Amino acid sequence: MDAYPPIADHGLVGDLQTAALIAADGTVDWWCTPRFDSPSLFASLLDSDRGGHCRLAADVGDEATVRQLYMPDTAVLVTRYMAQDGVGEVVDFMAPDPSTTPSATHRLVRVARVVRGSLPFELICRPRFDYGRAGHSLGRLDDGSVVFHGPDTDLHLQATAPIALHPDGSDVTARFTLHAGEVAAIVLTSESGGAATRSGRPGGRIPDAEAIARAFDDCRTFWLTWLRSCRYRGRWHEMVVRSAITLKLLTYAPTGAPIAAATMGLPEQIGGERNWDYRYTWVRDASLSVRALIDLGFTDEAAAFRRWLRARLDAGATASGEPLQIMYRVDGEPHLTEEVLDHLEGYRRSAPVRAGNEAAGQIQLDIYGEAAYALAETEEIGGIRGWKVFADLLDWLVDHWDRPDEGIWETRGGRQNFTYSRLMTWVAFDRGVKVATAHSRPADLGRWTAARDTVFRQIVDRGWSQKRSAFVQHYDTDVLDASLLLMPRVGFLAPDDPDWLTTLDAMDAELVSDSLVYRYDPAASPDGLRGSEGTFNLCSFLYVHALAKSGRVHQARYAFDKMLTYANHVGLFAEEIGPSGEQLGNFPQAFTHLALIDAAIGLDEELDRPTTRPAERGRHDGP
Repeated sequence: MDAYPPIADHGLVGDLQTAALIAADGTVDWWCTPRFDSPSLFASLLDSDRGGHCRLAADVGDEATVRQLYMPDTAVLVTRYMAQDGVGEVVDFMAPDPSTTPSATHRLVRVARVVRGSLPFELICRPRFDYGRAGHSLGRLDDGSVVFHGPDTDLHLQATAPIALHPDGSDVTARFTLHAGEVAAIVLTSESGGAATRSGRPGGRIPDAEAIARAFDDCRTFWLTWLRSCRYRGRWHEMVVRSAITLKLLTYAPTGAPIAAATMGLPEQIGGERNWDYRYTWVRDASLSVRALIDLGFTDEAAAFRRWLRARLDAGATASGEPLQIMYRVDGEPHLTEEVLDHLEGYRRSAPVRAGNEAAGQIQLDIYGEAAYALAETEEIGGIRGWKVFADLLDWLVDHWDRPDEGIWETRGGRQNFTYSRLMTWVAFDRGVKVATAHSRPADLGRWTAARDTVFRQIVDRGWSQKRSAFVQHYDTDVLDASLLLMPRVGFLAPDDPDWLTTLDAMDAELVSDSLVYRYDPAASPDGLRGSEGTFNLCSFLYVHALAKSGRVHQARYAFDKMLTYANHVGLFAEEIGPSGEQLGNFPQAFTHLALIDAAIGLDEELDRPTTRPAERGRHDGP
């Protein structure tokens, strides 16, 4: 077992309320339950000694070739071991629960089998409750299963023959051998709060082969059925579908709230301090994720998020004091108190490890535009009451849009008049005016239209740098910012507008490195944090879309295909790419996968147009 496998060396499984990361060596090194944002049971990804893990793998040392893949069009993860004496695999899955009722019980099923020869397997289960801060006791039941008793959660471990569980202090180990055609399984069942039972059989009866097979079939059927709604028929079907499944896995079914990533604390720079908790629902990320799913045909997810967002507006109270704040817990709770878990050393000693996120109290005005963008373009803002909430929000924004804020990148170096924030307030007014007009909704169209036009003129006058011939990060700088790649996407200007093309040229020269795109230059625009970071995958895919729509289709396709080479072995992306092509930051990241979907759809549209476009301008990547 590698103490800290590469961030990319993982697959993701989940049940739509929790999710687990499983390394290619068969180790579950991240699982929080009963919700994405709950304290961890396994967190060796953040501290190999104190975090806890569960390893089920072929016990053949380094002699085996290991391969990991997803069963096609599902979230069933298969880790294969090819050794001299046999070929085997471990199949991991969690049965999806699309219910709108939160569950205190969650099951991770791990099935070992051998298809050729014979292989020895090893099981090591070492849970560490509450991010490794709480101790636990071990109870053994008459049927041979065990229960790890934590402070508010029990973890029940059941196993089928021939696995015999052996206590190792307060942990459990097992060793067993399987021959061709033989199958064995373990089931990890977490039960929290009132569901946790300290006697009896909390995980249910010992699973048999038939029950395991039934659960597997149900899981596979769920994903295949869900994907029937997907209308994407483009060139990159496998990657788009994998991204859609990932976005679904990162959505909390009881409320319809998508989270930004499954993890917390994974560094944007090894040894650096940019280690944030992404297990929450950002209005920005969620709105754009839902927009991507709508484009693919998944309308139920849009409706669920719309209800969640409406509830946030109805609730009113926010940590920031605004009508809407940038992020919430999956149940809508606005308070995300940030604490440093200083007992954890961090991934490869990248401390501090933070739980919670104090950026929830920041002012980021762009969220109003992203929310409007996600809702208004569906033409389904809601009934009479839904429209009233939306109209009241825009009435408020008319009086409050012209303020400095922390911006999309959540800088901690002071508020600025960020151009992107202004851009998205323009989007909010623009979509409001269009929907009110198209559907004859009551609205103060005069004020909304005046505000929209004022924002437009301000961006053109103050967000443009004559020196750079480009739109810039904020009004008091000449620094470029990749978030502005969305300018033509949201309709602020045409993709062939001369001012946009020179902006794209400037970004291409300064922010782009072999198709990879930096957010901005922190040395030129200090963000209040030490250290550096990698290129942002979100920005790299936004760049592809912008290139395609600006007529640079061949350059866009080459950049897109190169970006896909940075995906991990099962098609997942973290937040960033480091200097050696390694994945950095929280994993997998929804923002990246939604941008991949958007880039694929946009690039397909341009490639399918008649080949009568003028010759492409700008840089042409090639040997």
